[in-house]
Amino acid sequence: MEGKLGHSTLIDVSKIMASCKEKWVNYSLAEVNDCLVRVGILEGEFHWHKHDKEDEFFLVIEGKLLLDLEHETLELLPNQGYTVPRKVIHRTRANEKTVVLMVEGNTVNPKGD
Repeated sequence: MEGKLGHSTLIDVSKIMASCKEKWVNYSLAEVNDCLVRVGILEGEFHWHKHDKEDEFFLVIEGKLLLDLEHETLELLPNQGYTVPRKVIHRTRANEKTVVLMVEGNTVNPKGD
């Protein structure tokens, strides 16, 4: 599944989850106004980074997301979310397969600025 899906498209996240064999992947699902809605399927850790212009919202669908901030680590469980403000250094980690819905500005570089 490449790129984002168009408007008026049924999105079935459970099918995306079932078909994913990779340990770390990020799919753009839709663009809503000036924001991207993405699903991330994660296992392992991402590098420390920040986004200079965009906030980043994470909502755990399945699994457990560890969200490392500069001075603390948050543990997000299913149905829990958190917004990382722009310019805040952070990284995400998951010790087991974790599925996360993300909302961020459509100009975001997913790997950080």
